[in-house]
Amino acid sequence: MSLETDLLIDRRRLKRGLAVWRLVALVAIFAAAGLWAASEAGPARPLFGSYVARLSVEGVITEDRDRDEALAQVARDDRAKALLVFVDSPGGTVAGGEALYRALSRVAERKPVVAVMGGTAASAGYMVALPAERIFAREATVTGSIGVILQTAEFSGLLERLGVRSEAITSGRLKDQPSPFRPLSEEGRAALEAVVHDLHAQFVAMVAKGRRLDEDVVRALADGRVLTGRQALAARLIDAIGGEAEARAWLAAEKGVDVALPVRELAGPVERRLLSRIVREAGKALWNEQLSLDLRMLLWQGRAP
Repeated sequence: MSLETDLLIDRRRLKRGLAVWRLVALVAIFAAAGLWAASEAGPARPLFGSYVARLSVEGVITEDRDRDEALAQVARDDRAKALLVFVDSPGGTVAGGEALYRALSRVAERKPVVAVMGGTAASAGYMVALPAERIFAREATVTGSIGVILQTAEFSGLLERLGVRSEAITSGRLKDQPSPFRPLSEEGRAALEAVVHDLHAQFVAMVAKGRRLDEDVVRALADGRVLTGRQALAARLIDAIGGEAEARAWLAAEKGVDVALPVRELAGPVERRLLSRIVREAGKALWNEQLSLDLRMLLWQGRAP
């Protein structure tokens, strides 16, 4: 058999191999897209039909642009008939809570939003429930904690005993306030207290607006105390005792959202990263196989007489 015939056979074999790899890569990409669109671990966008979206807010609340964009998609999607927000969080950053509060408020402008509190929904965990038209909690849920805290530590006494002295060159008197290396100055303490009080006032205003309460009533509760679900109900910080079943029943009775509609979970950060990696790795495998084929073809062409 001639070298030219061998080369032709090798080319065909490699092309068939590449076709298989392309098919595998396409299947992986479409599988990831299907999970992204339709699975319980993907974002709240089933392939067909109406649904109820669910956002689980768990752990420390921080900024999350992907989460906020997923909520924006839910707000635009006519198939999403309502949004359930499940909260089990001790709180988080003020800015993170505010970002999620704003994103949920935009959804609430277009469709019903109901919040369901789990074991804990305190501080920023309570803040993000406020855009909901109806808030449910368990009797034993720990909630409330309407307040802001700024903590620091100061080790100047210990450093002095160790013979260590720190120096700071700053552009202003308050640039190093607070600092672990020196006590707070009176001016620094006053500036930081002003920041905490302003953030606290923002939180109080959110509660007053969301719960339709007078700000003076909210301030009386906004001393940082935590409340049980029963206490929060008496204080009008929540609307009812219950869980997701009660929330779905309320949506059906008050908003006409069928209890039989499927619930689709918005993907959390871990699931989003996993699906993105699947698509990325499939693309890389396809690219590497194409590159490998091109190099081998060049080498074999160099063997031809």
